[in-house]
Amino acid sequence: MQVVDNFLDKVFIYNLKKFEDDRGFFIEKYHKQRYSEFGIDSTFVQDSQSRSIKNVLRGLHFTINNPQAQMMTVSRGKVFDVVVDVRPKSKTFGNYKSFILSDEGPQQIFMPHGFAHGFCVLSEYADLIYKATKLYDPNDEFGIKWNDPDININWPIDKPIISDRDLEHPSLEEYKIFAEKNET
Repeated sequence: MQVVDNFLDKVFIYNLKKFEDDRGFFIEKYHKQRYSEFGIDSTFVQDSQSRSIKNVLRGLHFTINNPQAQMMTVSRGKVFDVVVDVRPKSKTFGNYKSFILSDEGPQQIFMPHGFAHGFCVLSEYADLIYKATKLYDPNDEFGIKWNDPDININWPIDKPIISDRDLEHPSLEEYKIFAEKNET
């Protein structure tokens, strides 16, 4: 396992070792002791998987009240992945970084609480595996508009396929006002 990129020394991209031969391959996707060596001592309590077809755009999602870290692995396909700092009191609030993640690497991203996450699928489809430090709570999820001009993400697809829910997310500025009123 090797760190290949990071964002604000909080979000990390890892290349995982892939052992391959004529029979197939083997990848160790999680080893608590190895992640501890990188300063990640999170206790993961839920694994989830999503599959999306080409041009699907999901995000930008995060939790509000229950601090949740996530570790995401692209197990099949290729995605343009985005992480946005949504910590209202942060000097880098609204800054983002994008990464190309794929099963070719294989690559994995770790995101602590305070960052919104989104991605769009560049391959015919993509499977993503999520490890989370809190159980999913639909009452705690939040989002920011995928095309917010204050963030200005340069998504690499022309006609994204987006859920109605993701189309209704507030702007970054609207979220900041909400967060300041509710001290999240």
